[in-house]
Amino acid sequence: MKYLFLLLIVSITSMTAQTATETIQKEIDQTVWKPFQEAFETLDGDALNATYAAQVLRVTPQGIDTKNAFKKANIERFAANRENGDKINLDFWFDSRKTNETTSYEVGFYRIGFTSKEGNTQYSYGQFHIVLEKINGVWKITQDWDTATIAGNPITAKEFDKKEALRF
Repeated sequence: MKYLFLLLIVSITSMTAQTATETIQKEIDQTVWKPFQEAFETLDGDALNATYAAQVLRVTPQGIDTKNAFKKANIERFAANRENGDKINLDFWFDSRKTNETTSYEVGFYRIGFTSKEGNTQYSYGQFHIVLEKINGVWKITQDWDTATIAGNPITAKEFDKKEALRF
């Protein structure tokens, strides 16, 4: 009987922790990922940059950015896309999410569709690793790493199509 009671307590504690984690992840989805996706698709560099913390570690195949140069590049790139009449569609899904009350480490795959004013669409695929932290009560991206290859092999539609893309 004593072991049954202990098992019941452990099960309830585990379920409560899982529910709390899911609640936090839903908050992150609405306050970070939904605005992130909308910013990409409306070509709004300021809105995209607002999802990031004041200081971010950004790592891409081009190198490491510790001076937030990517934020200026976001503004310039989206302005050029608008000027060219381009449209962008961003789809992604999570492969893994580890979250507590103040930090979340999220790994997933993305697909970016670039559609020119002529109607031609090209896709790029990749994997991301993101660290989010709750700063002054607001979730912000503090580390952002992405790549277009895994073990030297390009990420393609085959990898992306393993799961359904998210919409918030």
